[in-house]
Amino acid sequence: MAILSEVATEVLIPIAAVIGIAFSLAQWIIVSRVKLTPSPPGASRSKDGYGDSLIEEEEGLNDHNVVAKCSEIQTAIAEGATSFLFTEYQYVGVFMSIFAVVIFLFLGSVEGFSTKTHPCTYSKDRECKPALFNALFSTVSFVLGAVTSVVSGYLGMKIATYANARTTLEARKGVGKAFITAFRSGSVMGFLLASNGLLVLYITINLFKIYYGDDWEGLFESITGYGLGGSSMALFGRVGGGIYTKAADVGADLVGKVERNIPEDDPRNPAVIADNVGDNVGDIAGMGSDLFGSYAESSCAALVVASISSFGVNHDFTGMCFPLLVSSMGIIVCLITTLFATDFFEIKAVKEIEPALKKQLIISTALMTVGIALVSWLALPYKFTIFNFGEQKEVTNWGLFLCVSIGLWAGLIIGFVTEYYTSNAYSPVQDVADACRTGAATNVIFGLALGYKSVIIPIFAISIGIYVSFTIAAMYGIAVAALGMLSTIATGLSIDAYGPISDNAGGIAEMAGMSHRIRERTDALDAAGNTTAAIGKGFAIGSAALVSLALFGAFVSRAGVKVVDVLSPKVIIGLVVGAMLPYWFSAMTMKSVGSAALKMVEEVRRQFNTIPGLMEGTGKPDYANCVKISTDASIKEMIPPGALVMLTPLIVGTFFGVQTLSGVLAGALVSGVQVAISASNTGGAWDNAKKYIEAGASEHARSLGPKGSDCHKAAVIGDTIGDPLKDTSGPSLNILIKLMAVESLVFAPFFATHGGLLFKLF
Repeated sequence: MAILSEVATEVLIPIAAVIGIAFSLAQWIIVSRVKLTPSPPGASRSKDGYGDSLIEEEEGLNDHNVVAKCSEIQTAIAEGATSFLFTEYQYVGVFMSIFAVVIFLFLGSVEGFSTKTHPCTYSKDRECKPALFNALFSTVSFVLGAVTSVVSGYLGMKIATYANARTTLEARKGVGKAFITAFRSGSVMGFLLASNGLLVLYITINLFKIYYGDDWEGLFESITGYGLGGSSMALFGRVGGGIYTKAADVGADLVGKVERNIPEDDPRNPAVIADNVGDNVGDIAGMGSDLFGSYAESSCAALVVASISSFGVNHDFTGMCFPLLVSSMGIIVCLITTLFATDFFEIKAVKEIEPALKKQLIISTALMTVGIALVSWLALPYKFTIFNFGEQKEVTNWGLFLCVSIGLWAGLIIGFVTEYYTSNAYSPVQDVADACRTGAATNVIFGLALGYKSVIIPIFAISIGIYVSFTIAAMYGIAVAALGMLSTIATGLSIDAYGPISDNAGGIAEMAGMSHRIRERTDALDAAGNTTAAIGKGFAIGSAALVSLALFGAFVSRAGVKVVDVLSPKVIIGLVVGAMLPYWFSAMTMKSVGSAALKMVEEVRRQFNTIPGLMEGTGKPDYANCVKISTDASIKEMIPPGALVMLTPLIVGTFFGVQTLSGVLAGALVSGVQVAISASNTGGAWDNAKKYIEAGASEHARSLGPKGSDCHKAAVIGDTIGDPLKDTSGPSLNILIKLMAVESLVFAPFFATHGGLLFKLF
């Protein structure tokens, strides 16, 4: 028996979630103390903690105007982001309603909409609830997952647009103040999302338990809809947001920087507001929904396998809730870790920013290892059995501790390898920057090579993680390894959200006409955020690989497939087609960004050519038109890639059966992970090579610059090519591999009963 009682488990999980929500609200209250209203004239100002009085006072600028301008720009960005998300959610709402009906009809038809109980799949001596009610509860959990995902993304965007101008204003007092404001705001999103995801899942399980009673097999099977809902919303958020942000970014850069030779975020550039809105809808709302989806799916995969193992058979609720207890411990660990950045240590210089963010990852991983050991010791019996393709495998609690830990540390390794290949502090990016001497072509060649090479170590880390965790605890081991990688999601998301907030803060400083010293500070915050965003994408892709494999295992178990034979023609055709899907999907998203950017470039050129005095700064650009172009293009273009991902498992499973679908899932996983890592890292390297030249911090960088030189223009072209790779195609691919797997798992009973129509005919 486990040391932790069932009652203690029932209490501890919601308490951890409530603590996380309370902590995020406390951080939000602290951020809201930074006022966006000018201080009254004559109010005394003391020097702040860093002995650095307000730069505006030193330089005799009008403080009142600066604050009002920041507030005005922030309102424009917030309005643009809100209107885009509302438009997107209307379209997604229609899809959600249709797909909910599809889930109900497909799963209900497994036993002809019967309302009679039937023998359980794995315990034939027990009676399980009717298929019709499984269909109903799966549909409800799908809607709950979708709504939670949408709310997570929306709240993240609201917090980011609330904090961006406040970060800009704090930068007047010193880089440390600005860093803390941006980081606190990021942690509001991180903790809200992690806690909400855990709380909603926990409440759903307990409510469903009222109906299901002892039928845990049916209960946790219906819970898988939660993961499907979360991920399907994330797909549209990621693709739609990614197309929006990159169309604006590419349009602003090509005309502004390359053709007109004006700085980034210059208020004369008509696409500048759309560009800043894009950071919030793509990098914040999209990323939030994506990681929520990963978290929901890894929990669902672990719960499904556990429900047909000794935990489920013996009704051991504490053992069953092991994945949720790991997540609860993660929230507490991340809370302590966050205090290191905001309260225990002060940042006083630019060079301390990046190390502080990296320390967050290391501290959270080290503390979490201890936390996992504690949870494994308290919540698990010393020995138990795990379902392993038709038989039960004996596992110990320390074995499961190893599985979770290996996922956790593999995530850290992937994060740091990603940083090595995308940060301009190391030689790979510096080599890419150096290649700009001979023009854009060599820059592109070096960047592509870097992306391909950056795949090697993460794949080895994932492979070792898979082998060790599968050997110890079969598919359950892989599911909890994925959960281990995501256990510090609150810290990971805080660091992720910090990046776009700092980026927006820099844009607002430039548009408000603040001094170059403030822009230098926000640029330093942004550069650190860029690298950590790449680390976040590495985490997301690594965890997607493990989650997808765990879901694949749960699907194969649920569909009653004992062996997936690679030599069988049914499986081979699936493998080949599955491996092609990430390329088809990437082609769609890249082309969407290209065509949307084309419209944006034409509009920006038109405004520069037709609005009198725009270049001189006397004319006012039409920002709203550019925002409209990005919104319309992204809404229209997100539907085909979304349809490809959502329809593939349904079509393959229904017409070709579970064997071919197993091949498709395996093929998509194998090729999708490689394409996603290389695309994200190539784009990140090109971006930071450009920033390396612009910053001119070393002798080598100065020899390549300054801004506007041929070398810099070649770097901007590389960055522009990399934009859709790193912010649209790359991050969306991890949703493709997870979503197809979780959808297959939800529809597994239908495919097992009615699938393979074509092979039945011939």
